Amino acid sequence: MNRPALMGGAAALAVLLVVVASSLFVVSQAEQALVLRLGAHRATIKDPGLHVKWPLIEEVVRYEQRLLSLEPPAEEIILGDQKRIVVDTYTRYRIADPLKFYQTLRNEANARNQLTQVVSSALRQAMGQIMLPSLLSDERTRLMQDIQKEVADRAATYGIAVADVRIRRADLPEETSQAIYDRMKSERERQAKELRAQGYEWGQQIRARADRERTVILAEATRAANVLRSQGDAESSRVYNEAYGRDPKFYDFYRSLEAYRATLTDGNTTMVLSPDSEFFRHFNGGAAGRR
Repeated sequence: MNRPALMGGAAALAVLLVVVASSLFVVSQAEQALVLRLGAHRATIKDPGLHVKWPLIEEVVRYEQRLLSLEPPAEEIILGDQKRIVVDTYTRYRIADPLKFYQTLRNEANARNQLTQVVSSALRQAMGQIMLPSLLSDERTRLMQDIQKEVADRAATYGIAVADVRIRRADLPEETSQAIYDRMKSERERQAKELRAQGYEWGQQIRARADRERTVILAEATRAANVLRSQGDAESSRVYNEAYGRDPKFYDFYRSLEAYRATLTDGNTTMVLSPDSEFFRHFNGGAAGRR
């Protein structure tokens, strides 16, 4: 075989390999594909495996078959009571009809943009009819169901099946939060002042009542002590009188000794008295002086 023939055969084989390679394509389990012939739809492939297409005149457009996530930026929404909140949402969806998806959106970037607008519109429409307390109550479940149904119905026109729409967070705007915080702080400070004033008033009342009770107790105790002291003095006088009445001379002698001790024991007392003074009668008389 001559050289030109070999080169021609090799070229033909190369062309055949290119044709065969361009005729085969693989669809994975996570994918679905559209086969387009000169831009027109020929087949939709959702089964994984090896597939065949016409080379050059047919092309394959692949889309995800798994759930996709949409997490748009948080946006500010006005509620039915004119309060503003910042809502952060997420959406789970999948491409259910790849042909309709291709005809309306073409690619996933356009799908995310369009679905973001759909979710935002449904949120504003539903939340514009409720009050802030409803968003914090059990009514929130019904609200999310209504939003999800609205988003799913509108997304179906693009070949998209919406699995879930949720509000991740719903916060007041920063300036509103600061204003509410300042108002709450002022209210708590006012309440604290009222409680302090009330506590001071109660303290004054308790102290006044305690002082009054103390005065009454002291007065009663003083009266009782005086009564007991008077009774003790009376009893003491009675006992002394009874004891001294039994021996008046001994009582007189005892009283004189008490006077001597009180007068003479300090060592600095100077007394000028007559020796036969009545004060020294017990010294002068000896034993006879006591009789």
